[in-house]
Amino acid sequence: MADKQAFFDYINEGNTFKGDSITLGAAMLDGETITNALVRIPLKTLNRHGLIAGATGTGKTKTLQILAENLSEQGIPVLLMDMKGDLSGIAQPSPGHIKIDERHAKIGIPFEAKKFPVEILSLSEQNGVRMRATVSEFGPVLLSRIMDLSEAQSGIVSVIFKYCDDNKLPLLDLKDFKKMLQYATDEGKDELAKDYGRISSASTGAILRKVVELEQQGGDLFFGEKSFDTDDLLRIDENGMGYINILRLTDIQDRPKLFSTFMLSLLAEIYATFPEQGDSGRPELVIFIDEAHLIFNEASKALLNQIESIVKLIRSKGVGLYFVTQNPTDVPDAVLSQLGLKVQHALRAFTAKDRKAIKLTAENYPISEYYKTDEVLTSLGIGEALVSALNEKGIPTPLAATMLRAPMSRMDILEDSELKDLTSSSKLVKKYDETIDRESAYELLNKKIEIADKEEAKEKAKQEREAASRSSSRTSSSRSSRTRQSTLVKTLTSPTVIRSVLGILGKMMR
Repeated sequence: MADKQAFFDYINEGNTFKGDSITLGAAMLDGETITNALVRIPLKTLNRHGLIAGATGTGKTKTLQILAENLSEQGIPVLLMDMKGDLSGIAQPSPGHIKIDERHAKIGIPFEAKKFPVEILSLSEQNGVRMRATVSEFGPVLLSRIMDLSEAQSGIVSVIFKYCDDNKLPLLDLKDFKKMLQYATDEGKDELAKDYGRISSASTGAILRKVVELEQQGGDLFFGEKSFDTDDLLRIDENGMGYINILRLTDIQDRPKLFSTFMLSLLAEIYATFPEQGDSGRPELVIFIDEAHLIFNEASKALLNQIESIVKLIRSKGVGLYFVTQNPTDVPDAVLSQLGLKVQHALRAFTAKDRKAIKLTAENYPISEYYKTDEVLTSLGIGEALVSALNEKGIPTPLAATMLRAPMSRMDILEDSELKDLTSSSKLVKKYDETIDRESAYELLNKKIEIADKEEAKEKAKQEREAASRSSSRTSSSRSSRTRQSTLVKTLTSPTVIRSVLGILGKMMR
């Protein structure tokens, strides 16, 4: 039995920071919660990314909710990917419960029910703020990677983007891009070949099939206008609380291509537009990606490289990324090594493979004299987790089996009427609700083709008229010749001429 007081001092010393922090709960020793041995995370290192992992039903979603609430309370906006649709209750206060009071008494902090400013976002036709991006904003490199194109096909996509830029043809949606692919191999192939080189129809056909696949996963809803402005994720309400932006993804769980497309475009846009933050002591935005395995399982090698690069670079913009998944092995090692905060809920060992995975997971955590990590991982209860963060110097805090605090907001979804009221009062819904289909590459190319067709028809008609005129001239000349011949014959064969000729012949014979 370890010394409780020594453990208490060890935890408190390792969780005391100069700057602001958020409290997750209290440390546990030998299955007992040590009151006031509080486990904290400094705001300064929250842009160092993190992982929330654990088996189904162990409390991952509630941990995500706790973190989002506490960040919002500190004036830090949050973006949540809500795959299961059970996070909208953050907009309403918790009804409270005697078990919540008991939990907080053990932890040593009071419980306060509270609601938070929430914005509901959507990638589909569900209620909420519609999030879109244009094909041009997405760019040729990212578009090629998300469609897993070959090097030659990616080159063609780059040529098409360059042609559209040079000829002022906006690529707004997939309809524009498909039309441009068709134009490059049909009506416009000679024009493009002259300035950019010949484009293979086999390659454009392959790209077109990839675009159709993307459309079938809902890409036609995502690409278009009005483009979402990432600055709208950084809003603070009148009380100084950061908005919790909840992106509802319940209807695209079976369309991972669309989900990963959106995530990469959003992160790339944030990286491109957010200013360098430097060492400000707090993040500008924290993003939680639920069911993170959907991104990594469907990603090509090129796409994984893109994700790894963004994870490494985006923290300089003051943005923290937190991946939520069942098993840490769902996240590639190159990404996992970049994650400063780890909240590990219980893992279940049903097979030999599971036991090996648990041992491997245990090795990712700091060594502690108070825990046998692999054993603790299988004995944690619901709402309990192993926590390891980074202190303000970037050094891991003491590993702590933690009884987590309860969410301050409702641990359930909003009712339909509540959701309707929330979206109807949203300023952003009004801003992005309208679908704009302005003149773009599709319409401009159709006009160009139509004008070319009319000019071709005029030229053809002109040639036909000239041919007809030449034919008419030849016919008239022939007819005139025939008329002269006919007149001569008629004259020579007339009775008068014959009688005259016969008369002359008769005289000569006398």
